[in-house]
Amino acid sequence: MHLLTLASFLFFTGLVAFITWRITRRDDHSSTSGYFLAGRSLTFPLIAGSLLMTNLSTEQMVGLNGAAFADGLSVMAWEVVAVIALVALALFFLPRFLKSGIATLPQLLEIRFDKTTQLITNVIFLIAYAVILLPIILYSGAIGLQGMLDLPGLTGIQSSTTLLWLTVWIVGIIGAVYALFGGLRTVAVSDTLNGAGLLIGGFVIVYFGLQAVSDGTGVMEGWSILKETNPEKLNSIGGPEQQVPFFTLFTGVFLINLFYWSTNQQIIQRTFAAKNLAEGQKGVLLTGFFKLLGPLYLVLPGIIAYHLYFDDGVRADEAYGYLVFNVLPPYLTGFFAAVMVGAILSSFNSALNSTTTIFSLGIYKGVLNPHATEAQVVKSGKVFGWIMAVITMIIAPLLAGQESLFGYLQKMNAIYFIPILAVVIVGLLTKRVPPMAAKIALVGGCLMIAAGYFVPPFTLLPAVLSEFHFVALIFALLVILMLVIGKLRPRETDWVQEHSGDVDLTPWKGAVPVGAVLVVLVIVMYISFAGV
Repeated sequence: MHLLTLASFLFFTGLVAFITWRITRRDDHSSTSGYFLAGRSLTFPLIAGSLLMTNLSTEQMVGLNGAAFADGLSVMAWEVVAVIALVALALFFLPRFLKSGIATLPQLLEIRFDKTTQLITNVIFLIAYAVILLPIILYSGAIGLQGMLDLPGLTGIQSSTTLLWLTVWIVGIIGAVYALFGGLRTVAVSDTLNGAGLLIGGFVIVYFGLQAVSDGTGVMEGWSILKETNPEKLNSIGGPEQQVPFFTLFTGVFLINLFYWSTNQQIIQRTFAAKNLAEGQKGVLLTGFFKLLGPLYLVLPGIIAYHLYFDDGVRADEAYGYLVFNVLPPYLTGFFAAVMVGAILSSFNSALNSTTTIFSLGIYKGVLNPHATEAQVVKSGKVFGWIMAVITMIIAPLLAGQESLFGYLQKMNAIYFIPILAVVIVGLLTKRVPPMAAKIALVGGCLMIAAGYFVPPFTLLPAVLSEFHFVALIFALLVILMLVIGKLRPRETDWVQEHSGDVDLTPWKGAVPVGAVLVVLVIVMYISFAGV
């Protein structure tokens, strides 16, 4: 069984690598535009595939299914509310981003405010990716693979700590090679290939899982048994004691989603590489339709695992890997583990590619060596990328023991998500708010949220309000603060955004109606599962 699983795993992993190499081997990897922005050549299928797979890593597959194991369907908020954020990206943010021809979000803040604002944002992104995002991707991937491939049995290594370090380093090195030698188009192509496999594999898990629930009598029978035996797990409305209480959907949960999908460098970099605005909007909205399917393969398996294994003492974040290993045939287990490695590599190399972009264009070219050649800028990104990869691989195993991986990720992300989102929105919607306001909001916002999480007595505030209401309150305070500073100490002249001419800004005619349909579908989904 182990040999068949391992053989299918190696075959599918190698196949994706070979196809990606064949497609991208003649790409321009020497210029900054070719390396960091795929030569601004991405069409909507590659944009959608890359967006989906950058998001769908093991912190989603393992973490969100683990959250569903604990709380049920209410955690689908992270998938479904994301659709609203994607509509906002397509209709509001993306036209403005492409108008300025930027490669990184901090570049926009330099254009709107000043160079120091850009530098502060660059540093915030780099620290957050190194300490929060990249380590969680590797850690969750290692945990998921251990369960799916039964790595203790396969390798003979019984020490969970040793196995965790080994898995993290192997996956981290492979991911770094993808990101640092191939550039953004290599990342996008491998993302799209793995995305197809992940969608297929995700639905296959649900099929075999429901068959296991019904003891082989059919998928619909399995669904009926789930509804009868665990009705509380199939309610889209989160209670006050759950990870995502319903009313937080309108405050912190929405704001975190809005930042993640519209101003997070790791995500939006592939939209900056769009061939034109219309292709970018199609890709973003197509991603929205895929996100509506997310609860099927990112939440339902966690509920199935709860039904099947709750009495076995399985921990929430181990549930998904345990389910995959137990319900899939060996040859499919290897295939799905290969897809999962693709998902890990996708998010890891996307985040690493974004990190090198921010460093090379924002800090190396912007501060350390303003007269650097194209080759020097690309080389600096590769060197910094390897340094960042090593730091990440050291930090990742230290995350062992978190109660809810996905909950921890969202909590930590909010520290920098909220201040940056406030600055971007105020920057785009006002003309006279000065650079000083942006700097105060960026630094002050990060410090306020961190104090609320870790420094008594400030920790009482998120405890009383809920963490998501707390971060929404900070967001509102930062916006008000910036507007007040803009009234008291305004810029001398109005800021006017100029068109760089890099991208055709003709919008897709279907963008508004398709966006409206997506919003309606989100509302229908919540109503359909409210109190099932």
